[in-house]
Amino acid sequence: MLIFKIFRRSEWDDFRRAGETAGAPVDLADGYIHLSTSVQVAETAARHFATESDLVLVAVNPDALGPALKWEPSRGGQLFPHLYRPMRIEDVVWDKSLPLGATGHIFPEGLW
Repeated sequence: MLIFKIFRRSEWDDFRRAGETAGAPVDLADGYIHLSTSVQVAETAARHFATESDLVLVAVNPDALGPALKWEPSRGGQLFPHLYRPMRIEDVVWDKSLPLGATGHIFPEGLW
C-alpha cells in the first residue's frame, strides 16, 4: 500500500532542491504533514486544490516512515496518515503530474 501527498509544483521543486520538506503552509500550521490513502486522495484534491492545475502527486511507502507516521481521525471520522517529521526525498517512491481536467484532476492510471 502507498500513501500520497499533493504538492504545488513550486513546493515540489523546493522539496527536491532541499532534499526534505516540512510541508505546505497548512502542514506547518497544523504541525504535521497531511497525507492521504488512495481512497482519500481524490477528495483531498477536490477539496483543497479544486482550481489548481500545476500539481504533483507523490507516493510514499508508509512502512518506511516509521513511528513518525500516525493514523488519526479527520474528515468524516476517517483515519488519515499524518507525518510528524520532515518528509525526505528518499521517502518518495514516485512522483507524477496531477493535471486539472474538465471534470477534475486526472490521476495516474492504476491508482485505485
